[in-house]
Amino acid sequence: MNDIVKFADVQLKDRIIDAIRAAQADGSLPDAGIPEFRIEVPADRAHGDRSANAAMAGARLYRQAPPAIAAKILAHLDLTDSCFDTAEAVGGFLNFTFGPGYYADVLGQVTQQGDTFGSSDLGKGKKALVEFVSANPTGPMHIGNARGGAMGDTLAEILTRAGYYTEREFYINDAGNQIEKFGLSLDIRYRQKYGEDVELPEDSYHGQDIVDHVNAFAEVYGDHYIGEDEQTRRKALVAFALPKNIEGLERDLLKYGIRYDTWFRESSLYAKNAPAQVVETLTARGYTYEQDGAVWFRAEQFGCDKDFVLRRSNGLFTYIVPDIAYHFNKLSTRGFDLAVDILGADHHGYVPRLKAALTAMGVDADKLKVVLMQMVRLVRDGEVIKLSKRSGKAITLVTLLDEVPIDAARFFFNLREANTPIDFDLDLAVEESSKNPVYYCQYAHARICSIFRNMQEKGIAWDGCTREQAMKLTAEEEKALINHIGSLRGEIEQAAEALDPSRITRYAVELATLFHKFYNACRVGVDDADLRAARLYLCDCTRSVMRNVLAMMKISAPEMM
Repeated sequence: MNDIVKFADVQLKDRIIDAIRAAQADGSLPDAGIPEFRIEVPADRAHGDRSANAAMAGARLYRQAPPAIAAKILAHLDLTDSCFDTAEAVGGFLNFTFGPGYYADVLGQVTQQGDTFGSSDLGKGKKALVEFVSANPTGPMHIGNARGGAMGDTLAEILTRAGYYTEREFYINDAGNQIEKFGLSLDIRYRQKYGEDVELPEDSYHGQDIVDHVNAFAEVYGDHYIGEDEQTRRKALVAFALPKNIEGLERDLLKYGIRYDTWFRESSLYAKNAPAQVVETLTARGYTYEQDGAVWFRAEQFGCDKDFVLRRSNGLFTYIVPDIAYHFNKLSTRGFDLAVDILGADHHGYVPRLKAALTAMGVDADKLKVVLMQMVRLVRDGEVIKLSKRSGKAITLVTLLDEVPIDAARFFFNLREANTPIDFDLDLAVEESSKNPVYYCQYAHARICSIFRNMQEKGIAWDGCTREQAMKLTAEEEKALINHIGSLRGEIEQAAEALDPSRITRYAVELATLFHKFYNACRVGVDDADLRAARLYLCDCTRSVMRNVLAMMKISAPEMM
């Protein structure tokens, strides 16, 4: 997909190379080849819109001082019919400013591409799988899951916009120790309900949800299972309660705006004997050994700090074995080119072990990217809270969404990079002011809609803008806003490469800031019909881009506030 910003950079590099060759042709510079040089955006745009270090890079090649080389390149530089208007040599650097035509063409691209503006072919259609939330199905989702949900869903959309074929996946841990504990907890509560004097272990699940499941089970089956053996009773209780929990997870995540392509069950791996196949494969490749009846993986051979157990002496697999099987399924069996996991920061030591085992199994572990997410603290009235004011219980995703609009929750959870802890301000999230970043961005969109309504009420028609009219946008505030609009594709690509959705959130806040600055400095309803048309055009393009960016985060763009 064509991009005027990248085109401008390529064009500038070509013009500089042409100038060097022209200087070499007349003897101003020695015929010693073309140096490798960069086109960059200056840290301070007062120095220009682009800067080139061609003279610095050519100093050794041409055996001349950079300022002298810069002057000679400048003397042979032809910017006719280019995106650039002026050029100057500052020391050993060449600085350039965009011409009015460039700004008009950026806006033209917004109009032409509409909702796809900013999209890229970076991923070249490769298959990407983003696995996120994957909350334990034995209980409700906590606040960390809420952050992971917003991040993962937005990241999946970013990867799609960056040219990947992207799917979303939830991994259901419906096997292993946590399900055993779930069954034990249900069993004891069930027996207690019918008068048995049995105590629930401290490390079991003590929540009200367990009691609610047992009561619902009893309404259907009564005390029928009291007389059954323990294994049969627990199996029945889990079979009754677990699907309800999974249905609840899906329902709550849909409320949060998240729809998964796949709900992958851990139990399906056991059904296919995949964990055992992992140990067999690693053993066949010579990467395991037995010690004290357990099977160990030679992880130190793959850069880990120590070897680790795959199968205990009692024959049970350790927790990492089904995870190895699951990721082998992603990258080998299903053939994803990129697998992204959004995990809690407590998985830091787990990742190298997982990658080591995948490498030993012949999988390119570099295809697995893990985003480690720091904790969330909820703040109200300046103080950290852990309990819901309404229920007195730990705040879950559902209770959070009872207090905070979904738009605010998704925006706030994407405000910071994953490796940064978040203080989620519950008061700010519902505040309707410029201090609230999501309100600030939505208000910019609504304000633009209001501008067009006001123009219509005044009988001022607007049916678009010609390129010549758009070239009247020369005020610094206008150019700053258009430059930011033009940077969207680069931001999407960088967000995809860094797996960092917060870049898009920050982009939206900066877009709103620059629009408000433009609006305060440049009156839209001026008497000059051409300039008015151009400024309305800039407003319309800003509205389109803001709507586009908020849609990446599944956040609404209201027309009135």
